[in-house]
Amino acid sequence: MAAFVKKYSLQIFLFSLVFLFGIAAAWIYGSGMLNEGAEQSDPNADFSVIKQAPDFSLENVDGKTVSLADTEGKVRLFYFFFASCPDVCPPTTYMLTEAQDMLKEKGVFGKDVVFHSVTFDPERDSKEVLKKWALEKNKADLSGWYFLRGEEKKTAEWMEQFGSLVIKDKDGNFSHSNYVTLVDGEGNIRKVYNVKMDSDDVTAETITAGVMKLLES
Repeated sequence: MAAFVKKYSLQIFLFSLVFLFGIAAAWIYGSGMLNEGAEQSDPNADFSVIKQAPDFSLENVDGKTVSLADTEGKVRLFYFFFASCPDVCPPTTYMLTEAQDMLKEKGVFGKDVVFHSVTFDPERDSKEVLKKWALEKNKADLSGWYFLRGEEKKTAEWMEQFGSLVIKDKDGNFSHSNYVTLVDGEGNIRKVYNVKMDSDDVTAETITAGVMKLLES
């Protein structure tokens, strides 16, 4: 048995990965956190309260601690990522910078809405790495955009409360869901966007419109 496991360790890991993501997807869809049918027609059609967002305490790139309560009354956007991500994180973050610029034009960025990008790879994503990622690679405006890090295990647990999932293999590689989440001023999760690189269902315009809809509600 041990020889079998050793020989087919990669296949077993991949099967487990698919199985776990399947469970996560079933839970997310079953809980109503994602409405695939609504996303295909109008991603901003339904802004019903999904659940209360979990509180947190994470370190920002300026060294200050940030919690959910610190931005009470504002619309909050959350995105979980890691800076060495080879695929979905860079284009998704770029899309968020486009949404940032649109919201700045409307005069609400930083004042009425703030972004939170949270790394689940704090070992490699130091404050310096995150700041370089934010300013040099993505032109983020740190007056309204937090780049946060915390203890890896707690961050993964907190992600699950948002309906997101991350799995780390034995070589330190990550597989993760790619969701952008909107939280209203009262701390309720109101929208979870499933951002897909092979689809234009969710764009910077989509997210900007969703933020404005929450601000006007």
